[in-house]
Amino acid sequence: MKLSAPIHNLKRQARLLARQEQVSLHQALDQIASREGFSRWSLLISRFDGVSDAEKAAQSFQPGDLVLLGGRPGHGKTRIGLAIAYSKMAAGHDAYFFTLEYHAQELNARLGDMGFDNQSPNANLVIDTSDDICAEYITSNMGIARSGAVVVIDYLQILDQRRSTPDLDVQLKQLQSFARKQEVTLILISQIDRAFEHSGRDFPGLVDVRQPNPIDLRRFNRSCFVHNNKLRWNKAA
Repeated sequence: MKLSAPIHNLKRQARLLARQEQVSLHQALDQIASREGFSRWSLLISRFDGVSDAEKAAQSFQPGDLVLLGGRPGHGKTRIGLAIAYSKMAAGHDAYFFTLEYHAQELNARLGDMGFDNQSPNANLVIDTSDDICAEYITSNMGIARSGAVVVIDYLQILDQRRSTPDLDVQLKQLQSFARKQEVTLILISQIDRAFEHSGRDFPGLVDVRQPNPIDLRRFNRSCFVHNNKLRWNKAA
């Protein structure tokens, strides 16, 4: 189901409605939820909880952060990455989404399904689906990125799929240096090893990050894990 507006805009509408009709915020939220096809606000937010958490996370990022966003296939990590990128853009920052997995049309359709249709005229959301994506390509195409921009890379383990690119850890070091120098936030979506499914744990962690080629996970100063569209953030890797 597609929302008519992002979660934060719906909350703003509810606050205005509460003042206009002199009802409680709880009642106004339920009215907004009803317009969106849900009987209660709690049901709406439970459906889109991961997106709401992503919006909060986007506000907490600092320039220079290198973030790992990990999850098993189908658990929402691409959706969360898009929500973070859009939230930063809606706040007036530039946002980039580099992907070797999807076409631009697919990602734009996802944004529409999530209720993220309207872009701020003061910021940009750039979706890049080039087959040449790697650390060098990303840093070369972001040479004029403004401080505070966010970059989502989909995904970590595929950056060195071509023999002509440097080892994955070398690329990760380059991206870390670039983030700090340009004062941008870099978020790398990561695969999680399938062995996690039999671990009995509620969320994956750094120990579950798939490493076909060794990487130094200490380069990440923040990490987030997605499971069943829910988020769990760590301050440092």
